[in-house]
Amino acid sequence: MAPVPLFQSQESVVGEVRIEPLPGKKVEHMGVKIELLGQIELYFDRGSFYDFTSLVRELDVPGEIVDRKTFPFEFSTVEMPYESYNGVNVRLRYILKVTISRSYATNIVEYKDFWVRNFSPPPEINNSIKMEVGIEDCLHIEFEYSKSKYHLKDVIIGKIYFLLVRIKIKHMELEIRRRESTGSGPNTYNETETLAKYEIMDGAPVRGESIPIRLFLSPYDLTPTYRNINNKFSVKYYLNLVLVDEEDRRYFKQQEITMLRID
Repeated sequence: MAPVPLFQSQESVVGEVRIEPLPGKKVEHMGVKIELLGQIELYFDRGSFYDFTSLVRELDVPGEIVDRKTFPFEFSTVEMPYESYNGVNVRLRYILKVTISRSYATNIVEYKDFWVRNFSPPPEINNSIKMEVGIEDCLHIEFEYSKSKYHLKDVIIGKIYFLLVRIKIKHMELEIRRRESTGSGPNTYNETETLAKYEIMDGAPVRGESIPIRLFLSPYDLTPTYRNINNKFSVKYYLNLVLVDEEDRRYFKQQEITMLRID
């Protein structure tokens, strides 16, 4: 994959457009312009692009281009509120679009993608997560994670306490799940991916046992949590604790966490 330029919100997008006709040819046109577009594309709504950012600069008045010509451009301190994202059912992209308008033939259009990443400050409040889960008279466990908000290279640290164990647990694992929601109302599509599986324990626990958790996030392809982006999509992350007994029955408890990109 070819590298693409990387920007963040409030940065200026500056460059130049070079137009070079074929030898011995000229390009007659009705004007040349460049647009900076922020678009959301929902894959189930093919062909429909929703523009949330649209800026334009006129590069040349009507005329003709005989030799190679260079047009500088600048979009100053551009508001780019959302990050670029390639998901299962949705894509958020930023593009530069150059159009050479022609009256006698189809317009000449070229696109150039660029990527946007935005950073958040560290959270002022980051509460721990404590929950109990159980099956009446069979299983009662308590789990605790040290915090509820994580940066993309963070470490999940926690503990699991077994208060009552009357079923034979074979093993236990912790999953990181990403849920992408697109659309709204009856046209909402949810896609859940399991990004990581981390075995916490192999073998049967006993009452009073405490199992530590330490899961490094850096190896995984994570994004920040995105909530209701332009009323089109959301991306949320969950820690899913899974217990499997000797009859391969699965018991699980899911807890949402917030992912942040911290500078």
